[in-house]
Amino acid sequence: MFPSFEVVPAVDMQDGEVVQLVGGERGTGKTYGDPVEAAEGWVEAGAGTLHLVDLDGAFEGHRENAAALEAVLEAVDVDVQFGGGIRTAHDACTLLEAGVDRVILGTAAVENPAIVGAIDEDFPDSVMVSLDAKGGEVVVSGWTEGTGLDPAEAAARYEDEGAAAILFTDIDVEGRMAGVRQEEVARVVEAVEIPVVASGGVSTLEDVRTLKETGAAAVVVGTALYEGQFTLAEANAV
Repeated sequence: MFPSFEVVPAVDMQDGEVVQLVGGERGTGKTYGDPVEAAEGWVEAGAGTLHLVDLDGAFEGHRENAAALEAVLEAVDVDVQFGGGIRTAHDACTLLEAGVDRVILGTAAVENPAIVGAIDEDFPDSVMVSLDAKGGEVVVSGWTEGTGLDPAEAAARYEDEGAAAILFTDIDVEGRMAGVRQEEVARVVEAVEIPVVASGGVSTLEDVRTLKETGAAAVVVGTALYEGQFTLAEANAV
C-alpha cells in the first residue's frame, strides 16, 4: 500500500453528485458533476488510487450512493478506497467482495474497535481507519459528535487493532483552501508504523510538499484539484 508518496483525488458523493464540503459542514458543498466522469478523468490524468466517500452515508449512517460507487468500480481499474456509512463488518466485507480495495471506517471503528480485526481476519490489509479531527479531538457521525479521543493516541490504538492504514483529516481546514497544518499530521505519523494518509486544507503544491515531508504516505486532495489550483500531474511531480 502506497510504496511511494501518492496524491489521491477525492470523489466525495452526495445525492449522486461529486461534492466538496467546507469544514465538513453539511450544506456548504459545491458540486462538480457526475462521479463516474470525475473518476475517469482523474484516472486519465494519472491517478493510481481514488478516494470515494458517500457523504450521505457519513451523515445518515447508511449508504445512499451505492449505485454511483458500483458505476465507478465498473468504470476504472485503479485502487479504490471507500468510506461513508459503513457500520458493520458485513457491510465492509460486502464492499471488499464487490471490488473496493480498502474500506474506510470512522464511526464504526470508534464505537466498536474490534470491528477492525474482524474485517482484517477475512480481508487482510484492507481496513483504513478514519480519524477526523476538529478542535484537537476525533469527531464522528458526519463530524458532528466529539469523542474526546486524541488523534495520535487513537491512531496507535487502531494500529494495535489491526488497521492497515490511518486516514487523518484535519476538519478545521478541510475545504477552506487555506493551507495545511503540518504539526497536526506529523503527530499522527510519529505515533504509528503503518501508513498515514493526510487530508484537509491542501491549496498549493507547497502544501503537498509539506505533507510529504511529515512522512505521510499519501495525501487526499479535493477542492484544490477541482478548482484548478494545480493539476494532478503537477502534484504527482512533487
